[in-house]
Amino acid sequence: MDYLESILLGIVQGLTEFLPISSSGHLEISKVILGNNLSNKESLLFTIVLHSATAFSTIFYFKKDLLDIFSGLLNKNYNKSHHFSVLIIISMIPAVLVGLIFEDKINSLFDGNLILVGCMLYITAILLFTSDFLKLKKKEINFKNSFLIGLVQAIAILPGISRSGATIASAIIIGIDREKAARFSFIMVIPIIFGSMIKSLLDHGLNFENFDTISLLLGFISAFITGLFACKWMILLVKKSKLYFFSIYCLIVGSIIIFYSLYNGL
Repeated sequence: MDYLESILLGIVQGLTEFLPISSSGHLEISKVILGNNLSNKESLLFTIVLHSATAFSTIFYFKKDLLDIFSGLLNKNYNKSHHFSVLIIISMIPAVLVGLIFEDKINSLFDGNLILVGCMLYITAILLFTSDFLKLKKKEINFKNSFLIGLVQAIAILPGISRSGATIASAIIIGIDREKAARFSFIMVIPIIFGSMIKSLLDHGLNFENFDTISLLLGFISAFITGLFACKWMILLVKKSKLYFFSIYCLIVGSIIIFYSLYNGL
């Protein structure tokens, strides 16, 4: 993998991790377009690096919120920080269970299966469009809602379903305030990303022997920087009810790659 490819894939990851157009789906599309000549272990290593970059960009963007949460946790009395942390833990349960039980089947889906990606982009489009126009009575995030949002996050493991788009849209459809939905969606994924990275490292280890360290660094930096911009942009779009633009995008991209796959017999 040359340096330009590393930068481009980093930009794709940074933008699509936060924008509701599916990072996993676009990474699969990008690999097919650029020509994926990496071995399974090399591809896994590069994916871990890119995901760690977007996780750190999330931490950096929400640093004040996270510091407030951690400082509140030091208080022995049960408070908002303890309650929010419990909500995050509850939201993690479905994704952790799905990841542990169906890991092999999930990994097999990330192998250039563009028809699946296209179909899942259609689902993302429907969720985004619905969330912009459905008006429900406002609710607070409670234990039940956090578990439901966590279920959606677990389903969003499928390539083509946007994790941020699906979780934010589902939270809004439930009745959660738009800004709170975006904040909860972005923070809830941080422990999932790091947990998934640690598990992958324990299962497969790290092998830098056949990988250019500069390529990894360029991919990390480009994903981190674009992730910061995309996170800020996404929150503004959610507050202004502009997600339907991305639903149109998902429909167009999904249709193109399904047609492309059928035409080329992929």
